[in-house]
Amino acid sequence: MTINDIKAELKTEKYDFLRNHKSLGRNMILLGLGGSYAYGTNNENSDLDVRGAALNSGRDILLKKDFEQVTDTATDTTVYSFDKLITLLVNCNPNTIELLGLKPEHYLYVGKAGRQLLDNREIFLSQRAAHSFGGYANQQLRRLENGSARSQDQHLREQHLLKVLNGVTDNFMGKFAKYHQNAVSMYIDKSERMGEEIYVDFDFKRYPLRDFNMILAETSAIEREYSKLGMRNSKAIEHGKLEKHAMHLVRLYYMAFDILERRKIVTYREEEHDLLMSIRNGAFSNERNLFSDEFYEMADGLEKRLEYAEKNTDLPKEPDYKRIEDFVVSVNREILKERG
Repeated sequence: MTINDIKAELKTEKYDFLRNHKSLGRNMILLGLGGSYAYGTNNENSDLDVRGAALNSGRDILLKKDFEQVTDTATDTTVYSFDKLITLLVNCNPNTIELLGLKPEHYLYVGKAGRQLLDNREIFLSQRAAHSFGGYANQQLRRLENGSARSQDQHLREQHLLKVLNGVTDNFMGKFAKYHQNAVSMYIDKSERMGEEIYVDFDFKRYPLRDFNMILAETSAIEREYSKLGMRNSKAIEHGKLEKHAMHLVRLYYMAFDILERRKIVTYREEEHDLLMSIRNGAFSNERNLFSDEFYEMADGLEKRLEYAEKNTDLPKEPDYKRIEDFVVSVNREILKERG
């Protein structure tokens, strides 16, 4: 589909919700392409994804209500409320920060507040990008490894799970620090039932039961989710979709590099287009969708580059909260003034 085809598609009946939904319509401030069309990795089978933002009404602002988002699964469209979008942008969430870095022609609608948002995109950039983008890419990598021949190695499987536990669960070890500096340690050792598995050593007293239960629930949820990845990836292998996951993890790293190294949000990956499409088209996988050592070496190199970029970026550790607050106040004041 060309951009003109897409614009014509948005005028059809199935997109009437953009015009008629009570939280959208005249409240819309930004609408643009999402997914493969936004990244430049689309092919003849690609679906159209649309992403956008809409202002909260004056009434909702005064009542401190928020519709958060409107999602239409039939058209794969998501429109975030202004309040929710700001919260996600503050955290440098990859799924939303990319909306601020589209090619100019990929914006389907830009209102006054939308233009102000784009003009102020840099205030949301911080070192948080390393964790948000790196976290997404890392989870994609573990999905691939868990669905590949590598997962047959129990030691490697447990290494991956241990890394996920320590990486996804921010400050996991810090929860124990006030009781003992080395209150808990997690490691891999031999197991009679599995060959090898993760073990945990505890060393603390008078730990609150409810806090202990919360940590157990948290780690159990991560372990269950990790186990499910194997089943999901089996289905992905059957349908030949793992290459797409592999492509996106590489794309995520390169987007993070632009943010950390250049203070730029670049959603359309023109420079890496050939590499990304070669991954998607199976250049690094065999007929069973199992990935080559070359691909994993590339992924390891990207992960190391991200670690270096985080340590050497001139971005602040946290986004510019003062400017963000001033921007939000300015937009909301205008809403109350114009619409009440």
